[in-house]
Amino acid sequence: MTLPILFEDGEALVIDKPAGLPLDMPRAGGVSLENHLDSLRFGFARAPAPVHRLDRDTSGCLLLARNPKALKRFSAAFEERVVEKVYLGIVAGKIEQDKGVIELALSKISSAAAGWRMIPAKKGKPALTRWRKLAENEAGTLVEFRPETGRTHQIRVHALHGLGIALLGDPIYGERLSTGATAPRTMLHASSLQVPRPGKDPIMAHAPLPGDFLSLGFAV
Repeated sequence: MTLPILFEDGEALVIDKPAGLPLDMPRAGGVSLENHLDSLRFGFARAPAPVHRLDRDTSGCLLLARNPKALKRFSAAFEERVVEKVYLGIVAGKIEQDKGVIELALSKISSAAAGWRMIPAKKGKPALTRWRKLAENEAGTLVEFRPETGRTHQIRVHALHGLGIALLGDPIYGERLSTGATAPRTMLHASSLQVPRPGKDPIMAHAPLPGDFLSLGFAV
C-alpha cells in the first residue's frame, strides 16, 4: 500500500490515510499505520509519529511529526485549538437548515454487551462543531464539519444528536432514520488541515474526495 503524501518538509508529513487503515495494530492482528511508518522515513533517522487520531473508517489528512520536538509543538497546537480542521461527511437523510453550530459536551460510556460509545452529557467534556450543508441527493446530505474541539467520535455523535441524523454507514451511531442508501464504511473524510507554526509557513494540506464519496454522487 502506498500512502499519498499531501505535505512534506523537514519536520512534518501529512498523508492521505485510506479508509479502513487503523492507526494502531488491531487486537485481532492485521495491518495498521504502524506497519508503514518505517517506509515514511524518506532518509530521516526516525520514523514519523502521528500527532492526532483518525478513526479506522475515516479517510484523509493525518499529520505526522518527524522528531520529538515537532511532535510536542504540533500536539500543543491541537490542544490550544489553533489547528483548522475541515471534514466532509455524508449523513443518512435530509437536513432542513443550511448551517449551524452544535455544542454538546461528550462523555464515554461502556457496557459488556454493547462495548463503548460517546454520548452527550452535561458533565462531559465540552465539544463544539460548526457545520454547513453542501449538497444533497437520494443517498443523503453532504455536510462540511469544522470541529473546534477534538473529542473522540465528536463529529459522529454531533451528527446524530445535533443534526438528528447519523453519518451514513456508521455502525455505532447509525439509526433507523435513513434514506436506505448503503455505504461500506462510516462516510467521514478529513478534507483539509492547517497548522500554524511561529516563524514558519503553516502546514497546509488538502485530501481529495475519495472514490466512495464520488460513487454516491457527491463532488466538491
